[in-house]
Amino acid sequence: MTALKMVSAVAKRSLDRAAADALRQAIVSGEVLPGTRLTEMEIAAQFELSRGTIRAALQRLMGEGLIVQRPYAGWEVVTLNSHDVWELYTLRASLEGLAARLAARHPDRRARMEIAFDVLKAAAASGDGREITEADLSLHKTIVSLAGHQRLASQYEVVGQQVRMFMASSNAILPRAHSTSSGEILMRHLEAQKHTHAEASEPPKSGSR
Repeated sequence: MTALKMVSAVAKRSLDRAAADALRQAIVSGEVLPGTRLTEMEIAAQFELSRGTIRAALQRLMGEGLIVQRPYAGWEVVTLNSHDVWELYTLRASLEGLAARLAARHPDRRARMEIAFDVLKAAAASGDGREITEADLSLHKTIVSLAGHQRLASQYEVVGQQVRMFMASSNAILPRAHSTSSGEILMRHLEAQKHTHAEASEPPKSGSR
């Protein structure tokens, strides 16, 4: 591949990602609702990009579970049923449990968790539903990010996007009591796990066998 072709390929991938980012945000924020049909031609015209670039962006979102491709109908924002939601929340809880156990092994990272928890408590005191929801999601994401487990974080990101899409489309704003108790459970779990390593061993050093 020539240098010019390599630059062209990189630029195209960058456009793919930019289009996917914009579409993803519209979906998870509830701006584009479940069941909405997505037409490559219309999106390409709106973004002033080629249909090929938009198709690549849509395929990326399909891989993240945010949209589906219907035979003879095109692309559509995924609609979650009650079982889908159950799967998402139980999977998210499992990932968060592992993240909490791993993060608890690093007391030096606890300050960031406590800051995020304080933000959640302040949001709960304000009574602003959306602020509570965002603070709750932020606390959970902070704990996952501090676990030091990249594959876990990647899986959590995909699940988290689908959860946010469901919450935005269904107005499923977390009640004040639920959000704070959820955060308290995670923080207590972190405290309990601080001095135990029974369920997770240290990751191997790079290059070790």
